[in-house]
Amino acid sequence: MQTNKLDDRRMETMDEFFEHTIQDMYSAEKQALEAMPQIVQRVQSDQLRQALQVHQRESESQLTRLEQIAGQLGIDPDGETCMAMQGLVEEAQDLLDQLEDGPLADAAIIAAAQKMEHYEIASYGTARTLALQTGLEQIANLLETTLREEKAADQKLTYIATSSVNLKAAQLQ
Repeated sequence: MQTNKLDDRRMETMDEFFEHTIQDMYSAEKQALEAMPQIVQRVQSDQLRQALQVHQRESESQLTRLEQIAGQLGIDPDGETCMAMQGLVEEAQDLLDQLEDGPLADAAIIAAAQKMEHYEIASYGTARTLALQTGLEQIANLLETTLREEKAADQKLTYIATSSVNLKAAQLQ
């Protein structure tokens, strides 16, 4: 397990905290993207597979935005390891190891993906607020774009769960 570089130093300013937040989010997005192909491979629902693939492409754009933000801040986007996303990815993999492919695994994939989305929503919302409060309006706008995408992905997953996947999984009883 990797350690977070935050352990090596202390933050003393809001700018340092904001930089840490951007780096943490970059790490979170990279980890989620790395895990996505294995997760998508297990999906049985075409609708869910398509939604995850669309969000995977969005996540690639989100990484590019974070690189742009890091460039504007003059920081290395790879400066931190997101321990929260690392845990969420491990939890998803452990859960899927316990399930056969099918409706129940699809329901579990949605649950795991939504946990990741909720973490990202909280992180992007926090970063956007920090950017606004430190006068970085252009960066705040980039973060707002990503925040909207994360919320839309979460809503799409909820729709897929409640309109089909969870209903099929419930019929297994």
